[in-house]
Amino acid sequence: MTFVQLIECRTSRLDEMNRLMDDWVAGTKGKRTATHALVGKDRSDAAHIVEVVEFPSYEEAMRNSNLPETDKIFQGMVALCDEMPTFTDLDVVRDERLAEDTVRRFFAALETRGELPPLNDLLDEDIHSHDPVNPQDTIGLDNARSEFRMWRGGFDFAFRVDDVLAQGDRACVRWAWNATHKGEFLGIAATGRYVVMTGMTLFRFADNGKIAEMWWQHDQLGLMQQLGALDELEQ
Repeated sequence: MTFVQLIECRTSRLDEMNRLMDDWVAGTKGKRTATHALVGKDRSDAAHIVEVVEFPSYEEAMRNSNLPETDKIFQGMVALCDEMPTFTDLDVVRDERLAEDTVRRFFAALETRGELPPLNDLLDEDIHSHDPVNPQDTIGLDNARSEFRMWRGGFDFAFRVDDVLAQGDRACVRWAWNATHKGEFLGIAATGRYVVMTGMTLFRFADNGKIAEMWWQHDQLGLMQQLGALDELEQ
């Protein structure tokens, strides 16, 4: 079970504390078991500092606490605080990975049968899409929908999401795409061929939680080869 430690303290020496944490990160490289750490400053009380540290489990947190470097960093932290820090141990009972949910819903929406969903609950109105297929970036929700309709007009397809890595306002997805070529695509008439393609997409999220930018990387050359577009060149 994921375990989180909530650390609260009062200090006017945040810059020094940040340098202390940098030293701890460097000194425990390869040994620390924490997977995520976040430090926040109370907007209504600048001296009130809260740190949230995530571990895979309570046992891993205890192993981290027993490192000699951890004890050293704690002593340094106490010296920088106006009073003794407090620690709250939390077993995580619910963890919603919102970025991961959004990108999974996005890929599911692209393969929806029938009309393309409006996507305005997932994509920012000023969405920017970078795709090597296009000579220029696709900007704006209406233009993004037109691009998706082009793919949907050429293929019946489904995505398989293999990996999602999310951090901060970014998420990266590794995917596989399976399709049947049913209509004209980039000047190639329908062939009825079954094709596959793999790729990765990097997403950036806006402050409203919607996708604001996308960078696509996929095996376009392999797709063209499967469609027979390179047959003459290969002879």
